[in-house]
Amino acid sequence: MWNRHLSLLLPVVLLTGLLLSACSAPTSASAGEEPAARQVFAMNTIMSLQLYGPDKEAALEAAVDEIGRLDALFDRNDPDSDIARLNAHAGDGSPVALAPETVEVLSAALDAGTDTDGAFDVTVAPVIDAWGFGTGDAAQYRLPSRSELDGLLPLVDASALHVDASAGTAWLDRAGMEVDLGGIAKGYTAARLDALLDGYDVTDALLDLGSSTIALRGTNAAGDRWRVAVKDPKDPDRSLLVLSLSDETLSTSGAYEQCFTEDGVTYHHILDPRTGWPGQTGICSVTVVGGDSARTDALSTALFLMGPDEALDLWRRDGSFDCVLCLEDGRILLTEGLEDRCAFADDTDKEDGHGWNCEIVRR
Repeated sequence: MWNRHLSLLLPVVLLTGLLLSACSAPTSASAGEEPAARQVFAMNTIMSLQLYGPDKEAALEAAVDEIGRLDALFDRNDPDSDIARLNAHAGDGSPVALAPETVEVLSAALDAGTDTDGAFDVTVAPVIDAWGFGTGDAAQYRLPSRSELDGLLPLVDASALHVDASAGTAWLDRAGMEVDLGGIAKGYTAARLDALLDGYDVTDALLDLGSSTIALRGTNAAGDRWRVAVKDPKDPDRSLLVLSLSDETLSTSGAYEQCFTEDGVTYHHILDPRTGWPGQTGICSVTVVGGDSARTDALSTALFLMGPDEALDLWRRDGSFDCVLCLEDGRILLTEGLEDRCAFADDTDKEDGHGWNCEIVRR
């Protein structure tokens, strides 16, 4: 068991639902520098960008433009988007010409589905809509019948999504099928932004793409790793852990993010594409840290649905990411790559009934 009182971190500052620390003894190239900063609404969330370096203003404008461009390609509720056009042609046998970025993100989604034995599946859209989670409007949330879900499950089948990267096209085999990129779009966007910043003299950056996906570049103003706090899934208004990160992406999926209660039962938005039902695996939140932003985003959903044993088996086989699994029984399973870069947030030490026990998982 990990010492839950171990915490050597300095005070943290709230930012879009997560926490980023401020430190002393400035040594960074951006020390004392005000960032070029912007908040934008895209992909149904508020995104916050902070860039440092000589080209920060020009890079910020380019980053904002890129977010808007990708949002316009990926939003399935926009009839002119690539994904809406792909969905509109489902089952008619015609390959749909798509932007290179759409082809790339669809290919990454199919790879993630293969790697997770179907726990991640971007064709889950019909089931998402049956639950009312497609728009993010809580007024639309509803409990579908088992028979309704059973009728929709044949439309959830990533093997019926085909991507021809060389031709720049994709198609869906069956009428009624739909793709939804909500589980990978923000991670893919983070990767695109990181590549874009390579063309500018930007020393450090924080790309908070809606708190569930945060990409860190370089260091904070003190020359230290960025420090990002993970929410307590049992009380999302407080922080639980603080991770020290640099040149990597953090993605979190939690049962608390979109949910509703009916007849005393709470239902959340992380839907298992194999059952059509909210995942019930004993996990209440998953945080994944890795260098491949799109895959990190997809894995946070998939690991939640796989459950702790299968999730850790994948971590042991894969080797490209680390993760934090918060379990309903009060345990935190922290993979060894984060052991020296993680501490409980200060307020977790209070004796207020929010006890957690952390176990380090080793290969």
